[in-house]
Amino acid sequence: MESAPAKRRKLDHSQTKTDNALQTAAVTGVSRSRAFVLETEELLDEVSLDYATAFKGADELLHKIKSSIESIEPHEPTQITEAAARIEKKHRVKVPFPDPRPSKSSNYKVSVAKPTQFNVVGSYVSKTMVKTQKCHTIDMVFLIPAEILQEKDYLDLRYFYKRAYVLALASAVLQNDFGTTADLSYEHLHGNPLCPVIVLQPQALGGSEKPSSDENSGDAQTQKPLDYRIRIIPCAPDEFFPKSKLHLGASLVRKGKDGDNSSASLPTPFYNSTLVAEGCFFPYLRVLRQAEKRCKAFKNACILGRIWLQQRGFGGSVAQGGFGHFEWALLLALLLQGGENKGNASLSPSLSSTQLFKAMVQFLSVTNFAEKPCVLGSSTAGEDISDAGPVIYDSVRQLNIAFKMSPWSAAMLYQQARWTRNILNDSSVDQFNPCFILKADLPLQSFDMIARLNRSGKFDETAESDCRGKVWQFSSKVYRILKRALSDKELGERARLIHVRLPECAPWPLAEKPKSPKVSGVEVGILFDPTNAGRTVDRGPVAGPSAQEKEDCEKFRRFWGSKAELRRFEGDGIRETVLWSSASPFDLCEEIMRYILNLHLQIGALDDDLTFYGHALSRLLPLNPTDSAVFNAARKAFTSFERDIRDLEDLPLQVRQVAPICPELRHASVKLPQLSPSNIGSQPMEAVISFEASGKWPESLAAIQRTKIAFLLMIGNLLEEKKRGRVKTWVGLEDGQSDIENLAFLDIVYESGASFRLRIHSDLEEALLERQTKDKTVEQHIRTRTAASLATFRRLYTHLPLHTQTISTFVTRFPALSGAIRLLKQWFNMHKLSYHFTDEFIELVALHVFISPYPWDAPSSANTGFFRALRFLAHWDWRSEPLVLDTGGDMPPADRTAIATRLEAWRKIDPSMSHTVVFVATAQDTTGVAYTSVDGHAKPTKVVATRMTALAKSASRVVREQGLALDTRTLFVPSLKEYDVLIYLNGRVAKDTRRTYPTDDPIGLAENPVKHGKFKNLDERTGQEPLPLAQYPSQALLKHLDEAYDGVLVFFRGAADDTTIGAIWNPQAQSRKFKINMPASYKPVGTTDSDESDEEEVDVVLNREGILAEIARVGGDLIEKIDMKT
Repeated sequence: MESAPAKRRKLDHSQTKTDNALQTAAVTGVSRSRAFVLETEELLDEVSLDYATAFKGADELLHKIKSSIESIEPHEPTQITEAAARIEKKHRVKVPFPDPRPSKSSNYKVSVAKPTQFNVVGSYVSKTMVKTQKCHTIDMVFLIPAEILQEKDYLDLRYFYKRAYVLALASAVLQNDFGTTADLSYEHLHGNPLCPVIVLQPQALGGSEKPSSDENSGDAQTQKPLDYRIRIIPCAPDEFFPKSKLHLGASLVRKGKDGDNSSASLPTPFYNSTLVAEGCFFPYLRVLRQAEKRCKAFKNACILGRIWLQQRGFGGSVAQGGFGHFEWALLLALLLQGGENKGNASLSPSLSSTQLFKAMVQFLSVTNFAEKPCVLGSSTAGEDISDAGPVIYDSVRQLNIAFKMSPWSAAMLYQQARWTRNILNDSSVDQFNPCFILKADLPLQSFDMIARLNRSGKFDETAESDCRGKVWQFSSKVYRILKRALSDKELGERARLIHVRLPECAPWPLAEKPKSPKVSGVEVGILFDPTNAGRTVDRGPVAGPSAQEKEDCEKFRRFWGSKAELRRFEGDGIRETVLWSSASPFDLCEEIMRYILNLHLQIGALDDDLTFYGHALSRLLPLNPTDSAVFNAARKAFTSFERDIRDLEDLPLQVRQVAPICPELRHASVKLPQLSPSNIGSQPMEAVISFEASGKWPESLAAIQRTKIAFLLMIGNLLEEKKRGRVKTWVGLEDGQSDIENLAFLDIVYESGASFRLRIHSDLEEALLERQTKDKTVEQHIRTRTAASLATFRRLYTHLPLHTQTISTFVTRFPALSGAIRLLKQWFNMHKLSYHFTDEFIELVALHVFISPYPWDAPSSANTGFFRALRFLAHWDWRSEPLVLDTGGDMPPADRTAIATRLEAWRKIDPSMSHTVVFVATAQDTTGVAYTSVDGHAKPTKVVATRMTALAKSASRVVREQGLALDTRTLFVPSLKEYDVLIYLNGRVAKDTRRTYPTDDPIGLAENPVKHGKFKNLDERTGQEPLPLAQYPSQALLKHLDEAYDGVLVFFRGAADDTTIGAIWNPQAQSRKFKINMPASYKPVGTTDSDESDEEEVDVVLNREGILAEIARVGGDLIEKIDMKT
């Protein structure tokens, strides 16, 4: 999609100098990279905070907090549980000990000394917060005095017990000093269960105080104080604990719950990194300040990184992936220092903020930190690093910066960075919006399947030595099992990505203990690999005689259990095999997950254990794995039909091409093609035939149409003679308005049930129409009519065959495209928009999210494709932005510029959008109107296009707000209350009217309808096969009404068999002065004096009752009733 320039969707500000620069860039054709820089500069201006106003009173509050903590009274060493009980009794404050809590028999002793060092760290100091972040937090750190710690406190959570005790004392004094002016609570720092902190939330922020008179800037006058909070964080002295004892492979938690030491030999990388991080607050503050001084663009690059991570759901907490703004800023600062291992080039301090951002994205997209450790600087850590999970190792401070990350969050970060790199490398698309504006963490748009674990029982009581928490431990087991089951490269990856979403750790009151963790909030997102997702047979290792082969087979059987069996494959020997009974990718993954999780974790045996999301839409249409076979059968039937046509020997001209032009033959129809003999009488599949060039065509448009009829009669006779008894043909007449339009078509019905409708293409016809259109001697109204005929001709014989070929190609390339198109068409049908949109337009909208899928990769399922298409329609500003699809993959920039210029010219020529509303261009058609106009009329009109956008925005908002709780059926429920008139059709009459027979006389039936008897043996039609359906009755009725009441009523209808037609009155046609040739029935309501003459003018209003009576008379028995809003 072309955008010039991209618009903010969430921020509304007045036009700035950057806006003017962007507009100038759009007009002068500035490169995408330059436009990206201008847009990021505008974004930085929009999201920046006025800290003096936003955090008014924060500095004074921080000084008061410091004074309160300094007032803690020291005491001598006391047994830890006795000291905790004393605090709880005296101050009603719980000590937030990590799990397992110290036992009553523990001989640990704690003492208290006055903290001597305080500092404010984080984004508040560096001023890298943004307006749009969810929570604005100020981090205040105070140093635990070294004299109350011991060298061996790094073992068995001793330091963390003392840290929790000091924190409880601080919360006691803060509660005493701020209990009435602030809300105090505990929370885990970034979800780390080892590190509770105090959260102080000032009450009634931004209330009555106004900015002082000397604050003259616009931001200071309009921006209100933020609802910020302050975190009070105790930390350890730097270098207090020996780093050599805290390496990633060390085992420092040797006692579990109740003194259990069964896991004493297991490494504890998370625990060790948390200890190291406790002493790095002040060193890293110095690192970041040095980076700010060395590189002027460092702050802005950090802000861009914060927005990029925020839009993708990443944050510093464990539940948000463990990679947030701090990790981004720190990694960027270390790269600017040039301390990487293996001689990699460091980043230059002279780079701009956008260059630093792109460099960081490139760095993150190169390596999955869970599979390959990243070492910054020279390190002697050895093999311990590679076994510690995701690793970004700072050799100077000897800290794994990514210690809060999980394997699944590292894989997600790597994938998101790769997708963003693809955006930045594609100069033909809008780079800014996908990077910084669009939310890329919506589950229904990001994953093909989401499973929620509803396990309500107790956790596995096995000792968890690394102190990550029971939920993380359980989720890690789930991830390892599913990764082997769904992403095994040897079996063939079913899933490209598996992501586990953990529940957030909620704050808790000072007087209470934290709530026990629950698994019920754990969600697993699966991104399918469309190539292998539908595989029903998994081939394992070869059952060979070697020891290695036997060992591989034993591992395979141990993992898959009773499902594993030996099978012989032709040309592939005997292998361990797993067979699955489901057919669709979603059902296959559900079957695998239920089986394997039940086998290893006893989850999934009951339906309530696992709840799956992402399949409701497929069952709503429904979409079945066998649908592709039906479409392929239709295509095969067409190939046979084409061969029959080419084999006709007595045709005067050689057949050059027989091209399909209908949705059924490009896998894009909502309903499956009807190929059985019982469906004879349905609407045939359409195609066009073109012959070799010949000079024998008559030089008259009217004569050409009659020559076509002769050709069609000849083709029909030849086919019936060649396929005697197996093919029947009929020539039908078009509902044309002039003799220069196409007059006839040929219906061919095979005995098998396949039916086709054939029209003839003549090259000379196009040349004559184009010549008459350009002939200045011809009257204007004739030239206008001819221009419309020429557009219809090109659409039918040029654009539709190319479009069918394009969609068929991409359906093969993207297996999920067909389902996404059908779902999107059904959405248009249910909301009664289909009448105003061509099938080709809807198909191109769905195709757009596959060939330009940013900020993701191409959808792997029909559901995600549908949701992303809705999101695109909701955000697309069709008034100023053309939809450009590079279907060939090599569209030059000059063509894109020409398309944008053409739209701009149309808007200047037709500002009211009476003739051109939606502009859609492809590599085959750069005019932009081939798929959005029919018979010279815009499809859709401005009113309908506006309604489409409003409905898409509403649907996208519901998807975003409700998430997994969404009932997808609500997206397809139409709202009828907006319509002024509702016309209900009689379904039985419509069905009967659709069936016509060779013995029926159309003219006679129209003048004097014959009611056939109810007894079949007395009905002359008994035994006859109905003719192919020329046109749906409701479609013919609506076309007639639309022509008769154009400008008075706007009609809305869904699919061709929709029995409810909605309509709204045109408010501009409600009342006017009487004149000759009024557009509809009006009735007088009074008279007024004319300003131009002495005669009185008659005021008239629309005769709504009369118009509806006319409609009822025209519809006859087809209309059951008409309701009008009063």
